[in-house]
Amino acid sequence: MSRATDAIERLLGIMQRLRGPGGCPWDREQTLRSLRPYVLEETYEVLEAIDAGDAREHCEELGDLLLQIVFQAQLTREAGQFDFADVANAISNKLVSRHPHVFGDVEVEDAEQVLRQWAALKREEKRAKGRGESVLEGVPKEMPALARADRLTEKASRIGFDWPDASGAREKVSEEIGELDRAIAAGDRVEIEHELGDVLFAVANLSRKLGIPPEEALRGTVARFIARFSHIERELARRGVPHGGASLEEMDVLWNEAKVLEAKAKSGSAPAVTEPPRGLGKERG
Repeated sequence: MSRATDAIERLLGIMQRLRGPGGCPWDREQTLRSLRPYVLEETYEVLEAIDAGDAREHCEELGDLLLQIVFQAQLTREAGQFDFADVANAISNKLVSRHPHVFGDVEVEDAEQVLRQWAALKREEKRAKGRGESVLEGVPKEMPALARADRLTEKASRIGFDWPDASGAREKVSEEIGELDRAIAAGDRVEIEHELGDVLFAVANLSRKLGIPPEEALRGTVARFIARFSHIERELARRGVPHGGASLEEMDVLWNEAKVLEAKAKSGSAPAVTEPPRGLGKERG
């Protein structure tokens, strides 16, 4: 623990110096609102490092994310609100109170019971604080919509508002697609948007029932789209065909070619079709 304590104290000291007199002009200008985009950006970069399986990069990106926590805690410390120790103690207290099966004498049978217990304890804490008691509370409004739909339906499922299995959720997807088709046929743009949202929500719910986070599933599809489309661009450039100079049929052939190469790469018989190199990145880490 002494090594971790020393490292945290060093980081807190560096942050205080950066914000103090004679520190960094950029750091001294920052506010909680100006730091908001960096929290999201760093979180996504941690996810990218996890997906890449690069331990060194993962460690570095976790450090960048930790900086955002330390930075905000320094700002609130200067405002006389709370400091990093308060942040660490708050989560420590929460972990202890919500794990009575570990730190107390409560017994649980499985992970599902742990989740139900966690939800019940969370509701009790909110009630004690005079907050609302809806099981849907606590899901940030600024989460990506698919991930938020996943979390909302998962929370609702904790009190039994859920399909018994994935088949019911799958039937709901078909039902919503039918309603979308009817809205498209009617040409009602407002209704089309409404029904399209219902389709996406139903798909997110099905993903949850299948145990596949919808945001991660879509991220994977986006990555494959980029890799396959990049293959099309490379091949057209190699043939001297300018952007917009190929027909849809020609590009479709190259798209299918990329899929074949992708399948061969999975079997180890060909190099993978990869995404283009990432850009230079951001200026702050």
